[in-house]
Amino acid sequence: MSAPSALATPRHRSAGRAIALFGVVAIVVCLVAGGVLAVFYESWPERRAILLSAAVALGLQLLVFVGLRLVPREHVVAAWGVGAIARFAVLLLYAMVLVKALALPSGAALVSLATFLFVLTVLEPPFLKL
Repeated sequence: MSAPSALATPRHRSAGRAIALFGVVAIVVCLVAGGVLAVFYESWPERRAILLSAAVALGLQLLVFVGLRLVPREHVVAAWGVGAIARFAVLLLYAMVLVKALALPSGAALVSLATFLFVLTVLEPPFLKL
């Protein structure tokens, strides 16, 4: 008889459901926010920057959200702080390295990344309670 898996606990099943639901909602929110940003940034290079920013923000937010859901409840505030530092670090690296390396329009790239990160961060709390 095998030992029960740690991932089979009700808390982890609930975390998996919350993570999946957050991922789906985050994608929809990024599509809507990206559409709004595309109204203001009409050229192809600017829209490419918006798409790349959405991908970076989604990837980072999903990693941070998984971390938040899987840490013990008594460490959630510390994990949230680490997530905020990670978001800021990624924004800085994006501005200083990726924007230049990929020759992205800096305005569209940075405004869109900051927008996606902000909106997705505001979206997190209800999903942490699931």
